[in-house]
Amino acid sequence: MPAGRPSEPARRGLGPSNPWAGVATRRPRSTHDEGGPTPERSDADQRAGHHTEVNGADLRRRIHAGEVLFGAWAGLGSPAAAELLGRSGLGWVVVDLEHGAGTEAELVAQLTAIEVTGTAALVRPQSGERLRIGRALDLGAAGVVVPRLDTVEQVRETVTFLRYPPVGIRGVALLTRGGRLGSVKHAGVAALNDDIVGIVQIESPSALEAADEIAAVDGVDVLFVGPADLSHSLGVPGQFDSSSYQDALGKVVAACRAHGKAAGILLYDPASFAPHLDLGYTFVGLGADNSFVLDGARAALAAARGK
Repeated sequence: MPAGRPSEPARRGLGPSNPWAGVATRRPRSTHDEGGPTPERSDADQRAGHHTEVNGADLRRRIHAGEVLFGAWAGLGSPAAAELLGRSGLGWVVVDLEHGAGTEAELVAQLTAIEVTGTAALVRPQSGERLRIGRALDLGAAGVVVPRLDTVEQVRETVTFLRYPPVGIRGVALLTRGGRLGSVKHAGVAALNDDIVGIVQIESPSALEAADEIAAVDGVDVLFVGPADLSHSLGVPGQFDSSSYQDALGKVVAACRAHGKAAGILLYDPASFAPHLDLGYTFVGLGADNSFVLDGARAALAAARGK
């Protein structure tokens, strides 16, 4: 789980033990590189105050086109904070139900707050159980970030929870937000299946070992590294400059490139963004609502004290 804050060495970048140090790599161009309004909305929409709902199909298209997509975690359980993240210009926001303060009962409010900004709203459920994933999707998530999957067999089963029959075993309930509140008829279920974004976290040595097989699974769009859990499980807790952790980063990218998937990770310090982009990470979390509040408050206090 990528909830922990990086250690000081990691906050300075990948460090000298990076096996790719000095190797020229081409960073994929981000649609966000030049700044501007929320990327899912045109300038005309911005001026008119309109928004365009971003469904999973659009996000999946951009993922598989190789775009660099920046996002953030929403862990405060606050619709207001979630909306602020959406209005910042990010391409996606993950509502965290595994470690965040919010609950399923409050999820619709957070998803709606993100959606009205034109930003893709994803959910990390409490677990990879069928019920938890189904609830997140029925409540309107464009996709899910599934934690604690360690084997390709678990991933193959979990992918079936994301989609309606006959390709999956998700319960068909088209009057839900995920079913477009009845506006999609049974004949349109296949299109709904195509919209769902599937993201699998890589948090353990066993998941890392199976990364190539996991990336090959249809329905998996992103392999998302959980830095805290992965570093702890590798025996190098918080040592993000260690060779074993950096080797793991490279293995995930290689698996994704081999199968046309995106490599994702959650980072917290701007100094670490460029090195990970250069490694090939294209689905990058830049922090979380709680970290942005804490860092902003600390920066303001330091400035006020003249530090």
